Amino acid sequence: MRTNIVLDDEIVKKAFRYSKAKTKKELINEALKELINSRKRLDLRDLRGKIGFRSDYDYKKLRKGN
Repeated sequence: MRTNIVLDDEIVKKAFRYSKAKTKKELINEALKELINSRKRLDLRDLRGKIGFRSDYDYKKLRKGN
């Protein structure tokens, strides 16, 4: 899809420092993919009350050094 947009030059310069993108098109595509992935991640708070733990589960025994 062809779109014309005006980008903040300072933000674009900073983004290029954190990216391996060579062009603005690559940079924008990378940014959009990261936005989608970050929004798709499950919020752990949504799992509240949906996970059951065994009554004999002892996380302290699993720690190294005990």
